[in-house]
Amino acid sequence: MNRILDNKMKDMLRKWLHIAIGCFVTAGGLMILKHSHIVTGGTAGLSLSLSPLLHVRFHYLFALVNLPFFIFSYFYMGKSFTVNTMLAIGLVSALSALDSALPAFAIPSLIGAVVGGAFIGAGIAVLFRNGASLGGATILAIYVHHRYGIHPGKTNLAFDLLVVITSLFVFPLASGLISALSIAVTAGFLSFYKRKKASAEQVKKEPLSRAAPS
Repeated sequence: MNRILDNKMKDMLRKWLHIAIGCFVTAGGLMILKHSHIVTGGTAGLSLSLSPLLHVRFHYLFALVNLPFFIFSYFYMGKSFTVNTMLAIGLVSALSALDSALPAFAIPSLIGAVVGGAFIGAGIAVLFRNGASLGGATILAIYVHHRYGIHPGKTNLAFDLLVVITSLFVFPLASGLISALSIAVTAGFLSFYKRKKASAEQVKKEPLSRAAPS
């Protein structure tokens, strides 16, 4: 009994260590994009765009924008996923707040788009793997898919398009186009993760299908 509890505790600690790493990597990517004067997709990108427009710090706005989506998550993704997502968003917001302690610096937009987008894609993939997300567009996409049968990728694309359009009110057109590159890099990382996950699941199913009686 004690051994079972120890194993569960170790699994829980390992899971939250991975979630913390995913949040750290994602927050790093968001800081890179902020100092490159470009945005990413989802509620993180929307918050980056609205932050200078509304004169509200990113970490406050990021938590606030995600608030309505928690209701959807609770009913459609389950309590565990919702709690994990809330804690992940809180941690990313807290880590992003550390940016105010850093000296002012600028990163070339193209470099920031690629590196920042890669960091965010890798961080979100780690969160997905451990039953968490950064809320917002992901939760909305799953809700719309369940309710109306629309592919989640289309909903995410529409939301990201809205983010890029919003960014044009704050950043120049060139920054908006480079922001689209950042979104594409992040999407590429997530697509790679999904393909890898699907391949792993297929490998697990094959021995079972061979063992099944004909």
